[in-house]
Amino acid sequence: MTRALAGLLALDFSTTIAGPHCARLLADLGAEVIKIEPPEGDIMRARLPTRNGASAVFGELNCGKKSIVLDLKQDAAADAARRLARAADIVVENYRPGVMQRLGLDYAALGPANPRLIYCAISGYGQTGPSALLPAYAPVIHAASGYDRAHLAYQVGRVRPDNSGIFIADVLAGTYAFGAIATALYQRQITGRGQMIDLSMLETMLSLMLTELQTAQFELEPAGRSIFGPIEASDGFVTVAVASERTFRALAVSAGREDWLADPRFRRYRERRLNWDKLIDELELWSRARTCAECLAAFAAAGVPASAYRTVTEAMCDPQLAHRGALAEVRDAGGTFRALNPPFRMSGAETSTGTTVAALGEDTQSVLARFGLAPTEIARIMDRSER
Repeated sequence: MTRALAGLLALDFSTTIAGPHCARLLADLGAEVIKIEPPEGDIMRARLPTRNGASAVFGELNCGKKSIVLDLKQDAAADAARRLARAADIVVENYRPGVMQRLGLDYAALGPANPRLIYCAISGYGQTGPSALLPAYAPVIHAASGYDRAHLAYQVGRVRPDNSGIFIADVLAGTYAFGAIATALYQRQITGRGQMIDLSMLETMLSLMLTELQTAQFELEPAGRSIFGPIEASDGFVTVAVASERTFRALAVSAGREDWLADPRFRRYRERRLNWDKLIDELELWSRARTCAECLAAFAAAGVPASAYRTVTEAMCDPQLAHRGALAEVRDAGGTFRALNPPFRMSGAETSTGTTVAALGEDTQSVLARFGLAPTEIARIMDRSER
């Protein structure tokens, strides 16, 4: 099968996670993605785990791309980047607002020379406004968006926000950027013109909190304990999702507690939500006498959505992932590692990640020559980049 974005050229000026994740999705769908790195390389090239100096995390974010080194503070290198941008379909960058403008590589500079260019700028708070110039990384955005406090509200008896180590804002922003670029490509087919995409990580995180956005506006009576959380078994914890009356009835049947269906504390959603802690206490009288596997077997037989709390290693061994071909083998200077393919499949197009990771600057000479730079110009750019 062909790839949906085959024939498109994307320049990836981004670093760390959000922009590279977006650009990798473009590469997965068939776009030629040229990653433009500073002489020292993307900082993620040093992110652990490394093997023979190669970061698997960097590889996960950048497999399938080409790599060129341009010191954009040098006029000749910035000119070379502008030459590439004149032929590009897409530019992705996630510098702080103003950086690309100072380099002469913002949309205002590149758009007139290439009216079909789709330029996506990912930033913490957006390109303009009172917070636009504040430095931002995912953990800061998690706190600023209210996400950390909203998560904490479901942790009974806790007052200190959790530490942050899973960079939700970055990955989600990259995914939204990918969707926005695809939308702009469709619009370009109709209008013939590209456009600027200004993506805010702050707004991206707010989009996760569907209920909280509304409860923040309207006073509600306390809901009691969260209805989604761990249930203790004899050898660990499981979780269930009781999101309908049908699944509540199934839960009661699986635990042998059909009496809950007539209990005034639990029989209707409103009372059940207010007394959820009591319901879980009674459920755990049953679950603590059983292993996780036994609890899950009972839930499955009754049709209750449930899972054990697995490690990432355990999840990666799920036969469902093997069935879908979810993990690809990727090679870099350190050997091989597994990377996740896009989580969607298309009946008319291939969706899989690239199988190699480019070394820093591996494609500089061939890419610059392809775009018409003379050998002497390329040598001068590469010499200055190596200093």
